[in-house]
Amino acid sequence: MSKPDAAARLGTEPVGKLLLQFSIPAITGMLVSALYNVVDRIFVGQGVNEIALGGLSLVLPLMTISMSFAMLFGIGAANMISMRLGQGRKQEAENALDHCFFLLAGVGLLMTAIGLCFLDPILSMLGAQEGSEALGYARSYFRIILYGTVFFMVGFGLSHCTRAQGFPTVTMTGMILGAVLNTILDPIFIFALHWGVEGAAWATIISQFVSAVFIISFITGKKAVVRLRIGIFRPSSAIIRQITAFGSAQFLLQFMMSAVQFLYNKSMGWYGATALETAKGGDVALSGMNINGSIMMLILMPVFGINQGAQPILGYNYGARQFRRVLRAYLGAITAATMICVAGFTVVQLFAVPLVRLFAPNGSQALMQFTPRTMHIVTLFLPLAGFQIVSTNFFVVTGRPKTSIFLSMLRQCIVLIPCILIFGKFWGLWGVVTAAPVSDGFSFLVTAALIFFEMKKLRMHAPGAEIPADS
Repeated sequence: MSKPDAAARLGTEPVGKLLLQFSIPAITGMLVSALYNVVDRIFVGQGVNEIALGGLSLVLPLMTISMSFAMLFGIGAANMISMRLGQGRKQEAENALDHCFFLLAGVGLLMTAIGLCFLDPILSMLGAQEGSEALGYARSYFRIILYGTVFFMVGFGLSHCTRAQGFPTVTMTGMILGAVLNTILDPIFIFALHWGVEGAAWATIISQFVSAVFIISFITGKKAVVRLRIGIFRPSSAIIRQITAFGSAQFLLQFMMSAVQFLYNKSMGWYGATALETAKGGDVALSGMNINGSIMMLILMPVFGINQGAQPILGYNYGARQFRRVLRAYLGAITAATMICVAGFTVVQLFAVPLVRLFAPNGSQALMQFTPRTMHIVTLFLPLAGFQIVSTNFFVVTGRPKTSIFLSMLRQCIVLIPCILIFGKFWGLWGVVTAAPVSDGFSFLVTAALIFFEMKKLRMHAPGAEIPADS
């Protein structure tokens, strides 16, 4: 397939076929990406101890901040690339890619420098209680992870841009390379060399480096539709504003997720000791939430993969004003995402204890009492998550970033954070756990109402009609 055909097929091939072709590699890539963290946690839980899992949970908000910036520039540029290709404006698509690379690399290096200079002050704010054993594991792990921040951001951010120009398998291959290498190195560094959590960190950053090199080699090569042109880069504030506007919804979603993770850590440390009736109750609660987060990540990453697979189809056809194809792609993505969420909900409800044992084969009584019950509560409204994730991104590709930002903020900030604070005050640890499904249910109702009116507008527009964007 020629380079122009790779992008043009987004507007001509059957939508169902395109969703399969783009979503399956994206799902595979996102699952593989999730394995970076999940494999670390499994090997740390089995090779170190359950408290070390709590240490990894403490640094998770900081790692999520890195991902939020990678998504801000990566998804922002990807949306811009797919729409500009649909409009036949390749030069602007190339400019977006160039800016994306330098933004990712620059912010990645800045975050590394800040993290290394202020490591202890940053770690002191993570949420662990005084004397926490988990805090020591967090320091050992994060000190090394910081060196790989720029590799992670460049590799993960640019992978969205390769998918946007019609090469989803390239993104998938890059992620698989890193994840397979991480899975190989983890047991070597943790069990054979006895490096503990530091071994898990080294395995992660080496793998991230390999993924980044692979992606860069492709987008600078001849096969790419839109190539990275480092030598002729000229910064433009207008392009930066466009990229950040397109990526702001996902950025805010991830950034607020970091704030929620931090609040959860504080709450687990604060209420855990009393509720679990053990001296290390705070650390145990942190470990339990880490396990729960890992399971949720494995379930939701395929949904994010469907979302990302649908994005270039939605963006290209919206740019080409083929609104019937936009509608078919959206409804197909919703159906597939919901099926995955229902399957994940069923597995968690039936097999919570075996899932916990995967991370902590010799888990303490307190951990085994807390974690399965938590998983059952947190996943109550999981079947609705696919609809909300796909719908939030739908408003981005149809030119309504303000609506998408609002929906992103609704669950992660506007509803969830007050629920954690209020429920925790009245009902302690279990009140904090219950905050998530309450927020999920309310956010679903609001999203459903907004998308109902959006679907009516989309059905009314014939091909070639204009749908007004947010003012």
